[in-house]
Amino acid sequence: MNILNKIYEIYKNNKEISIDTRKIKDNTIFWALKGENFDGNDFVKEAMQKGCVAAVTSNRNLENEEKNIFYFEDTLKSLQEFANFHRNNLKIPIIAITGTNGKTTTKELISEVLSQKYKITHTLENLNNHIGVPLTILSIKDDSEIGIIEMGANHLGEIKTLCEIAQPTHGLITNIGRAHLEGFGSFEGIIKTKTELYDFLKKNHGIIFNNADNAILQNILNGYESVTYGKQNAFCTGKCFDNDFNVSVKWNCNDKTGYVNSNLIGNYNFENILAAITVGLFFEVSPTQIDNAISNYTPNNNRSQLSKTENNTLIEDFYNANPSSMSLAIENIIKINNPGKCLILGDMLELGKESTTEHKKILNSISKENFDKVFVVGENFYKLKNNYKFYFFEKTENLETELSNNLVKNKLILIKGSRGIHLEKIVKYL
Repeated sequence: MNILNKIYEIYKNNKEISIDTRKIKDNTIFWALKGENFDGNDFVKEAMQKGCVAAVTSNRNLENEEKNIFYFEDTLKSLQEFANFHRNNLKIPIIAITGTNGKTTTKELISEVLSQKYKITHTLENLNNHIGVPLTILSIKDDSEIGIIEMGANHLGEIKTLCEIAQPTHGLITNIGRAHLEGFGSFEGIIKTKTELYDFLKKNHGIIFNNADNAILQNILNGYESVTYGKQNAFCTGKCFDNDFNVSVKWNCNDKTGYVNSNLIGNYNFENILAAITVGLFFEVSPTQIDNAISNYTPNNNRSQLSKTENNTLIEDFYNANPSSMSLAIENIIKINNPGKCLILGDMLELGKESTTEHKKILNSISKENFDKVFVVGENFYKLKNNYKFYFFEKTENLETELSNNLVKNKLILIKGSRGIHLEKIVKYL
């Protein structure tokens, strides 16, 4: 019996995997990973003292199979192989979701819909990378009927690797836009990486859910038959009603119809909602259950999230940002019929050599509009401060000082920026 099989025998009765000793429960298997600023091997003894039933280490000196401490030269690779081993023992559909924008919202909506009929396991928080996907796979218990896996990428080939681990049977790409250009090198690199999901599904005769309105995605299909959604000529068609502070969708599929009145803001969420409806219909969730699931979903993850403070109404959309999502968010607030509109925009990170150009495009676009105030923060925006009559701040701390000293009141404020800018810090001043 090889080592992975030995660990799997333990895992079958103790299906908790942890890479963080601060979150350890009894009967957990601790997997020691190395990062830039930490070494999980330093915590193996602590993990066992806290009640772990086994540990995996890349420190040969800690190896002790009699005490269930197992050695691998590369513990990350072994974690991925172990997740794939578990996946191959699961006889359930796995739905993979990737895309530049909207993948987390779409994942959340699909999870809400399918959970009306099935026992599901889905990606939690932002566990969508080369570590998060294996951990999500390993969180799937024996009674789960469907897995829903979000896949993120910022370098070429990452989606291919994640597909090889998760072995999805179904999948969708929300869209393809200009993000992580630093890692991908070009927009063509983004297309190539995102479409690795389609490549995997085609090769393995999987089911693709595809946005029929998206020319790039249609071209990538290259004739492969898919389950389509869109405004017309699709398996599931829909019409969007953008009601300032929420999006509603009237939909039709063969003899089934429905109406969703969502709590999501921004008509760019139309595609995310329609994707969830389509997946639900494919898996035979009833129209009423679909409509109720999506209508009752309230975002709480700083994506398309509307909130009201004592002084202002906020559109909190600062979980992340790229040129595509930034433009859509700005277009949305422009459309809203509300006096006193303001913007607080943070840098869009990981754009590489395209960074200055993309930040200029955003500033040029809002220069043509009549916002009450525009605050922009981050080194990339700050470089352009001499060319625009906005409030520029090099660091978020500087913006905090400004907002604490000069209270903004009775405004509708869009807050949008990359996660690394930490715009969550300013909400308390609004």
